[in-house]
Amino acid sequence: MTLIPEIKPHQSIELLKALHILTRDGKLNQDTRRKLKQVYHLYHFIEPLLNEVIQENENPVLVDHGAGKSYLGFILYDLFMKQQHAGRIVGIETRGELVQKSQELADSLGFGRMDFLHLSVEESIASSALPEQVDIVTALHACNTATDDAIRFGLEKRAQFMVLVPCCQAEVAEVLRRHKSASFGKTPLSEIWRHPIHTREFGSQITNVLRCLQLEAHGYQVTVTELVGWEHSMKNELIIARYKNSPRRNAQSRLEKILEELNLQDLHSRFIY
Repeated sequence: MTLIPEIKPHQSIELLKALHILTRDGKLNQDTRRKLKQVYHLYHFIEPLLNEVIQENENPVLVDHGAGKSYLGFILYDLFMKQQHAGRIVGIETRGELVQKSQELADSLGFGRMDFLHLSVEESIASSALPEQVDIVTALHACNTATDDAIRFGLEKRAQFMVLVPCCQAEVAEVLRRHKSASFGKTPLSEIWRHPIHTREFGSQITNVLRCLQLEAHGYQVTVTELVGWEHSMKNELIIARYKNSPRRNAQSRLEKILEELNLQDLHSRFIY
């Protein structure tokens, strides 16, 4: 079969069909081409991190938190781990049926260093199935607080890198909405989220600002960029955190002041611990 240009050499056609990226007859439609492009872009950011950690650890562990159908984990294994003959990828997901299907697919493809665990964030932190320290934590479009779960897991596991593409950040917007009347008397900044559409958009924006400050307070150097062009996805923000063991001096105090100023004290325990 002649490969289409988007498919990289040595990629598993069986995998791409199983993930419904390719049709049964090996074709790629516009929707799946867009999805594949997003995953490739993310791989472009993650590959140098994998190359870096494999220099220090011959058998690095990457954990994909809130893995869903595990598109990212499978592509990373197929393009990198399979070629290196080293390293392990673990997908963590709370939906048992997705865990089972992903494990069956990995087994059928011979991806022997790929495992899937049906665990909550609390269970994943304490589980003996995972090492005390992991090298990289990823979360691709982990909805709402699932991105925060991935961050918490990464902090507890002292991950060297975290690569996050947040999605559907509703929790902060809900708190802004709940305290909107009180906020009007507290700060003129409440005009920023007075209208419902602004509440949603500002809530999404401030969520990622708080996440970056949280990571910096724990000693990570943070880079924020686009994953792909806005024409491909509105859920487009990419946060890459590298552990430097050098907490930004004022990160936590600024985080606390933002929570206070925006009347978001309900979220104190989520972002500060």
